[in-house]
Amino acid sequence: MNAEAPPIALTIAGSDPSGGAGIQADLKTFATLGVYGASVITALTAQNTRGVTGVFPIPPAFIAEQFRSVVSDLAVAAIKTGMLGDVATVEAVASLLGGFERVPVVVDPVMVATSGDVLLQPDAIDAVRHVLIPRAALITPNLPEAARLLDRPEAETEGDIRAQAEDLMKFGCRAVLLKGGHGHGPDVVDVLFDGSGHLTFRRPRIATTHTHGTGCTLSAAIAAGLACGKPVHEAVHDAKVFVWNALSSGAQMRIGKGENGPVDHNFALRKS
Repeated sequence: MNAEAPPIALTIAGSDPSGGAGIQADLKTFATLGVYGASVITALTAQNTRGVTGVFPIPPAFIAEQFRSVVSDLAVAAIKTGMLGDVATVEAVASLLGGFERVPVVVDPVMVATSGDVLLQPDAIDAVRHVLIPRAALITPNLPEAARLLDRPEAETEGDIRAQAEDLMKFGCRAVLLKGGHGHGPDVVDVLFDGSGHLTFRRPRIATTHTHGTGCTLSAAIAAGLACGKPVHEAVHDAKVFVWNALSSGAQMRIGKGENGPVDHNFALRKS
């Protein structure tokens, strides 16, 4: 008897050879959540828990060739984007997504690595705003990314976060999850805005520097939920629980010699 095929999610992002972020984190997340993962690599990086030492962009034509090879063969049920790097890549990926309006797309507007290294060229931000975001069912910026997209100071209060989420919707996406992990206080407050109302997610802040790949993991977990047919609010809720547990478990885990170790993608597999 053949096993029933699992839902398929596609990640379009950069490669992290140390395994904590990017394509590698996305595929780990998909697998842990029972989703078959496919990938299109936009850039090769040389990085580890200490930082990024090199970036080798993949030519847009070959990004397109990877994408077409996947979607011509696999029934992709959700897509997420991560590190895109430059204007040409952003425009190429947005064009490719234009033929898949019925497939939910989660855009993680990756700009800076956890280590502080720049992963999106400044001149590409406008392309993200006006070319990529309109393709998205959901965007997942953190506070600094939202500030860059809106060209204003970072949100400091929950009211600021709600207002900025509303303004980000004006770029043409269908929903915004504005993440408060870079904020302060005992709780992390994230706000989901879908054009009709705000949904607040509040979790105790975990005292850890092992946050490498947190944003990648969250957006991948949301995409996995969407691939399984969950509505956006449910996919976000379940992804938030997954990432909080991965952070909590990863706080006790030492991988690498740098300060920014990865989250623990495999905690759920060990429990099962």
